[in-house]
Amino acid sequence: MPTFDYFKQAQSYYAQSPAIILGSGASAAFGMSGMGALADHLKSSVDNSSLEADECIEWDKFVTLLDKNVDLETALHQVNLSGRLTAEVVRNTWSLITPEDLKIFNNSLSIRNFFPLGRLLNDYFKSTATSIDIITTNYDRLGEYSCEQEGFHHYTGFSHGFRRLLKEPEYLRCERVVNIWKVHGSLDWFKSNTSEVVGFGNVTEIPNDFTPQIVTPGTEKYRITHLEPFRTIIAKADHAIENAKSYLAIGFGFNDQHIQEKLIQKCLRDKASITVITYQLSDATKAFLFESGIENFIAIERGSNDDESIIYSSMIDSPITVGEDHWTLHGYLNLIL
Repeated sequence: MPTFDYFKQAQSYYAQSPAIILGSGASAAFGMSGMGALADHLKSSVDNSSLEADECIEWDKFVTLLDKNVDLETALHQVNLSGRLTAEVVRNTWSLITPEDLKIFNNSLSIRNFFPLGRLLNDYFKSTATSIDIITTNYDRLGEYSCEQEGFHHYTGFSHGFRRLLKEPEYLRCERVVNIWKVHGSLDWFKSNTSEVVGFGNVTEIPNDFTPQIVTPGTEKYRITHLEPFRTIIAKADHAIENAKSYLAIGFGFNDQHIQEKLIQKCLRDKASITVITYQLSDATKAFLFESGIENFIAIERGSNDDESIIYSSMIDSPITVGEDHWTLHGYLNLIL
């Protein structure tokens, strides 16, 4: 038998209306490509026939690193890709993820309660809450789709419509709104050749004279995120993290400086509580939870099979294993609701 009431701890943290942190694991649950699949796609899809000699050298170096099983982000940090090659990485990343995103949207049209996140949002809004903050590094629109399936407005920094423009939050006035702060951009964000940033709906191809506004891994992301719209969105995400008293991290690996530094500060300085649910705790997550001095946490990862969970907690010295699924969002909801 468990030596502590993990139900009570999880429900207590949830009762604090946590800000939601969505990582790549939340999208992987729907079959979307991760970094490994993206690395393979880039190797096979980027055309290097028209590259300059120095560009070919850097690209070959990059491919060699991937062939040696160096992870994508590390490989991109170890090469100096030109602006043209970086644009190719962005374009091919968009081309891989977009069809997967649209397929999920189409699948959701005929299946009620397709998104567990929607069930979570529904329960949030049973309280007096009028807004919810979601902070995510994902490019896909699964958060937006979840909101719309449940009939909730969402705000990502843009107006609504087929051709969306950057707008302040006051633009959208409604009883309840979900703020989705996409710190690395979105599949439907583009910049024109005159530097106008706009949002287009479910386009299937990159519009002529536009560039996708997504931040791919590597050194370039720290430069690009100082530009609009990323600078403003990251500031809004920081504000959401700073104002929250609790956090729910779903499939987030704690490998992104744009998010975890603020989280660490809040959890250490203000002793904010955090819940982590994921397929497998990353090394960075373990360091964050077990080595940085966090006092209030519960973390749940998959056990030896889908119907088994390993639970770590600040209230116990050693993890426990239970014969139930609490590591998926669906399973977590059964734990707290």
